[in-house]
Amino acid sequence: MDYNQKVRFEISAWEHQLFKPPGWLERTSKTIGKRINDMIPPKVHDFMTATIRSIVRTALFGAEYTPSRAVQRFSLELADEEAKRLLSLYQKIAAAEGAGTGAGGILLNVVDFPALIAIKMKFLFELAHIYGYDTKHFSERVFILKVFQLAFSGQEQRFHLLNSIKRWDREKAQWFSDTEYYKNMDWETFQKEYRDSIDFRKMLQMVPGIGAVAGAWANYTILEELGESAMNAYRLRRLDEGGGDQG
Repeated sequence: MDYNQKVRFEISAWEHQLFKPPGWLERTSKTIGKRINDMIPPKVHDFMTATIRSIVRTALFGAEYTPSRAVQRFSLELADEEAKRLLSLYQKIAAAEGAGTGAGGILLNVVDFPALIAIKMKFLFELAHIYGYDTKHFSERVFILKVFQLAFSGQEQRFHLLNSIKRWDREKAQWFSDTEYYKNMDWETFQKEYRDSIDFRKMLQMVPGIGAVAGAWANYTILEELGESAMNAYRLRRLDEGGGDQG
């Protein structure tokens, strides 16, 4: 089995896992998360939505997340190795940030929300350059946003997002500088989908006595999920373009 075949097998297994019916723990955590969300004042939800909107706007139109790392065109195997090293680094950064805010109680957990999203965005921008895609192009930033949503969405949304990623060579032409993408985004749904996917883990971060450990674990595993989705999204693109394992 050559490397491309190995990757296709791994992607197939990932897709199967992506659409696997939720287990008891996932169903329970979603139920608990929904109850917590229902108790959160509207002003807090508005703050979360505004935070996501602000960070995504910066990602789409600003230069803050553009990596200093040059765009590379490694073979797929070398790109995967670099991506794993990058993911390991960002998992450690996220874990340290989660431990610090987890030890500081509820107020610092509010700070953790935008900080963790910023860490994820920085990771995704660097990852794009490792796989050979230049984030100076608006279409690549839209792709990053779709990858972010894929990692933290419900199954129905995942289906549409994965199809979009698989058709990206045709879809990307419409996203060269169109600010309508940002204007027409359903930010409330985006925020809720994201919150639902991480609520149970982040809730443990607020428990006195275990906040630091829970915060580190939560952020580490959240980055792990994002890394898996992002790497497979870029692997799909490379294989679809015929780049595969060719340098």
